[in-house]
Amino acid sequence: MINLYAKAYEGLWFGVACDDKSVFATAFAPSQEMVLHSLLKSIPFNIPFQYSREGTFLAGQVVATLRDIYYGEDAYNKFFLNMESLSEYMQRVLRATAQIPAGYVASYGAVAKATGGSPRTVGRVMASNPFPLLIPCHRVVASDFSLGGYGGGLKVKLEILSREKRGYSKEQEIPIDGKTLKIFPVEFVLEKVSRKAIKF
Repeated sequence: MINLYAKAYEGLWFGVACDDKSVFATAFAPSQEMVLHSLLKSIPFNIPFQYSREGTFLAGQVVATLRDIYYGEDAYNKFFLNMESLSEYMQRVLRATAQIPAGYVASYGAVAKATGGSPRTVGRVMASNPFPLLIPCHRVVASDFSLGGYGGGLKVKLEILSREKRGYSKEQEIPIDGKTLKIFPVEFVLEKVSRKAIKF
């Protein structure tokens, strides 16, 4: 049985679909209704579910972690993410994306180079990421350090990235299954946005 649980912090709702051991989906949105709708879209159709007003211990941990990531805090994230219903390629891209730490970003092209496919196919995976925040698709941007896309809206993406500034100045490389994923300080994106004076 999958339990759906949502909780509000400072006017924003965070939610999780999980059983006792694993996470099937996460979501955040301005309303509880939007969060639950997003969770229902992401969970496997063949597993029964119920809404839980109290939430399990795991659900409480996940929701608190979502809040911490959203507000730019360093968060311990070692939950088991149930990806059985996802394609092998989608799983590969999501696992690579999960390696991008706070304070850094990677481009769609860099993720594609590390996992296969094209920047466009990586973008499609990011758009359908069932684990937002836990798998930080907000840290994947365009190759010119512009924001690219984001299901929660570009204003939200920029706000999250702004809170993840860590003062890093050098690019890094992360090993991914025999290949490497090049990552860059989030400041590169913030400088690009600042120079363009983008209004949302």
